[in-house]
Amino acid sequence: MKVYNTNEIKNIALLGNAGSGKTSLAETMLYYSGTIKRKGSVENQNTTSDYHEVEHSQENSVFSSLLYAEWQGKKLNILDTPGAYELISGAVSSLYVADSALMLINAQNGVEIGTEIFWRYLEEREKPTIFVVNQLDHDKANFEKSTEELQNKFGSHVIQIQYPVNPGAEFNAIIDVLMMKMLKWNSEEDDPEITDIPEDQKDRAQELHEQLVEAAAESEDELMETFFDEGTLSEEQIMRGILNGITNRSLFPVLCTSATNNTGIKRLMEFLANAAPSPADVAPPKDQEGNEVTIDSNEHTSLFVFKNSFEPHLGDVLFFKLYSGTLEEGKDLINHVNQNKERFSQIFAVAGNTRTKAEKLVAGDIGATVKLKETKINHTLGDKDAPRLFPEIKFPRAKHRAAIKAVNESEDEKMGEALQRLHEEDPTLILEYSKELRQLILHGQGEHHLNTIQWILENQYSVETEFEAPKIPYRETITKGAFAEYRHKKQSGGAGQFAEIYIYIDAYDENKEDPKEIKGSNGSVKISIRDKDEEELPWGGKLVFYNCIVGGVIDNKFMPAIQKGLKEKMEEGPLTGSYARDIRVFVYDGKEHPVDSNEVAFKTAASKAFTDAFKNAGPKIMEPVYKVEVLTPSESMGDVMSDLQGRRAIIEGMNSEKEFERINAKVPLAEMYKYATALSSLSNGRAMYDMEFSEYQQVPPDIQDKLLKAHEEAQQAEE
Repeated sequence: MKVYNTNEIKNIALLGNAGSGKTSLAETMLYYSGTIKRKGSVENQNTTSDYHEVEHSQENSVFSSLLYAEWQGKKLNILDTPGAYELISGAVSSLYVADSALMLINAQNGVEIGTEIFWRYLEEREKPTIFVVNQLDHDKANFEKSTEELQNKFGSHVIQIQYPVNPGAEFNAIIDVLMMKMLKWNSEEDDPEITDIPEDQKDRAQELHEQLVEAAAESEDELMETFFDEGTLSEEQIMRGILNGITNRSLFPVLCTSATNNTGIKRLMEFLANAAPSPADVAPPKDQEGNEVTIDSNEHTSLFVFKNSFEPHLGDVLFFKLYSGTLEEGKDLINHVNQNKERFSQIFAVAGNTRTKAEKLVAGDIGATVKLKETKINHTLGDKDAPRLFPEIKFPRAKHRAAIKAVNESEDEKMGEALQRLHEEDPTLILEYSKELRQLILHGQGEHHLNTIQWILENQYSVETEFEAPKIPYRETITKGAFAEYRHKKQSGGAGQFAEIYIYIDAYDENKEDPKEIKGSNGSVKISIRDKDEEELPWGGKLVFYNCIVGGVIDNKFMPAIQKGLKEKMEEGPLTGSYARDIRVFVYDGKEHPVDSNEVAFKTAASKAFTDAFKNAGPKIMEPVYKVEVLTPSESMGDVMSDLQGRRAIIEGMNSEKEFERINAKVPLAEMYKYATALSSLSNGRAMYDMEFSEYQQVPPDIQDKLLKAHEEAQQAEE
């Protein structure tokens, strides 16, 4: 295919709430550009973008897709993204490499929750944005309401470029206030008939044209001076002002289309080709060191991998943006993350699952390759002589967790490999095996996200799985000191087992000094510390082990076995099977037998003595508590607050943000299961939240009693 220069490339992320028609719009653009020869549809499950089985099943995008359309000498790289917020991974990675965004609005629904969520990402990343009100051929289409909501939500810089003459089932005509003409489509295949604006539309069109000219003039001082001097701008000056305004986010144009009957699509593509910023127009990216990278084909080659996809017949397909230099088939680059050399034996321009060989790409372009050995998402590759790293894409933290297992245990390994592959495609999916909980925990953005993963496992990888509520990683510790002694004696013919041990335990505190006397409720003992081992536990916290044996009553060779027995019991958890932590143990007396004493005997005695002492040392159970930030519409504030309080939340602060309220709280993890679903129900899908681990706190007494009882019943059931 043709080699496009940097200023001829437009990298556009296609965003919008589920059902806004992104995939249909992209399909029509590809059809008109000649990228595809036959136009598919979502209903017929044959669109270029949604080609995965799970997307056919859900009739919605699940993964982002790279597409391209060649139009009027420009290459439009289109990144079609899922509209469901829980499948946000594709939108986040696409926005990392896009230079602008096309936000679709469903003309029936106006501004939806997805619109608001994606707008926050666009604001955060300062991405130029163009709005398209789509589905104007629907009976309930309401263009005026949609544009009014856009201006109310996103400000007065939302400016109409077009408006429909006859929205509804007969929709086929648009007033274009940039051209100051009416465009009318007499059939789906024909180019529009361009005529003068009808008399009854001239006043409205002129008013909107003046608003557009003024907005274009405000984008540049020179244009503003011309506007003041002459009262208007030339068509060339207006286009320059529109490009400037879009690029610096002082102008958000609104266009209108019907993707299903092809109305307005060619004009939209023309507008994108002329007014959407190229990689050379936007602020240059920065590398990990904060240095600006010039988007120039004459610079050293550097590229960034923003997406990984696995396809059975190809293996890993890696999608990248070329930030500088050029890339040709057969070129060797260094992966600057792991220093491996990679050969680009093939490079492609991509349209869904269709790939066209590209012999050369220049700075600013987006492409794909296959058969790289050690390269994954978030890796930077480039020339050996110009090492640099681009910052990694920051994906949102997981908000929902569930324990997953294969129905057939023999397929555990197969399931694990599939999940690892899915994580590489979708980094918001996190897989964690918890040794403590003895569960495989799947972390994601919500129930819909994990249910989608489950569908893929069962239908594409043929692994039947089931979810269950994940256990909570409680912690056990103590609040006071306690003594215990235990004699282990076993005789069953031949050599027996014997060990007797006296211990004292108390809570570890880094400010505590080593004692010379240990005190409990039943007395005190003077000690002489012979040895001290302060061990960091793998699950957090410490075990501080004191050898206080005098007179050789226990041989020093048994001390490692004693310490091992203590640690194993702390790992098992004396109360609820949860890890114990932050404990000091003093071994100050005991006995041994010259024949029957061995390491196993002392390990067992230490474990039993520790359990007895722990239960008398004011034991307490600690639970993980998370910082939770909820952004909810003001009208849902009361319901959301009540629900949080019912989840034992401690509200730490609230503040208003436009039409939303931001709530900061600390909530026990045990109360957050399926919170995404509950919050969506409380706010009609408009609220969102984030959560991050904060600390461990003691559980209330009534909950501790329930946990102890439940653990005791579970142990009895196992016996």
